[in-house]
Amino acid sequence: MKPIVEYNDYRAYMADFYEERKRTSAFTWREFAKIAGFTSPSYLKLVCDGKSSLSRVTMNRVAVAMGLTGYEVEYFEAMVNFVNAQKDDVKKSYLDKMLSISTANKVRVIDEDAFEYYDSWKNPVVRELAPMMPGAMPGDIAKACMQEVSALEVRKVLSFLEKAGFLKQTGENAYEQTDKAVSGSKEALPLAIRMMHREMGRLGVESIDQFGAEERNVSGVTLGVNRQGYEAIVHELDACRKKIISIAANCGKLDQVYRLNLQFFPLTKKVKSEKED
Repeated sequence: MKPIVEYNDYRAYMADFYEERKRTSAFTWREFAKIAGFTSPSYLKLVCDGKSSLSRVTMNRVAVAMGLTGYEVEYFEAMVNFVNAQKDDVKKSYLDKMLSISTANKVRVIDEDAFEYYDSWKNPVVRELAPMMPGAMPGDIAKACMQEVSALEVRKVLSFLEKAGFLKQTGENAYEQTDKAVSGSKEALPLAIRMMHREMGRLGVESIDQFGAEERNVSGVTLGVNRQGYEAIVHELDACRKKIISIAANCGKLDQVYRLNLQFFPLTKKVKSEKED
């Protein structure tokens, strides 16, 4: 069974624990629940199936029943709170705690690179900019960014991108992108991407006053749709995004980094028609 720090979802960890015990002994959900002190023999199976959740009171009992000790218990509790949290800022605080626990115990969380990559606009920007400026010092790259960033911050970003395999050094202060995709678990990656969308959305709003119309393109339309129309528009937006990526991929010598935000969101609640009354 994988170490606990390779998990972001406590349900997946519990299910794997159960399957491992079942493989080596006559272990049942009833026995698992009994060891953890639950009267319902199916409660922990319902938790693993996503039909129920552990609470702050019950998660420690389950941790003890699985034989977790030391930092493993602390990590499991943080993982339960991470999965159960509804707000992104609360989720991030518990994911940060999981990363801190793993670092302190010299083990690595499997999603750490993906989460760190999306944690700041600096990472994707420097990943695009560094290969355009072979031989440039971190201070030169920092000066090329529209947003304020220090040479020390750029140096740290370059070190992270190279360590994580997103950039490859080809010479002194010269880099090229690798083909490595940014991937992670279904729990951690969406959180990281939502945080990146918020940050890039903020930069998009600031660009309205920061740049003239000849340097940026901002447009929008307010319209009424139904679900079928929504799905069709999302399909067109996705096709458009892929076409734009293709255009960028076929550019010649690159000299600037841009950000494209595609936003299509509701401004009202659904209105009932007369037939639905």
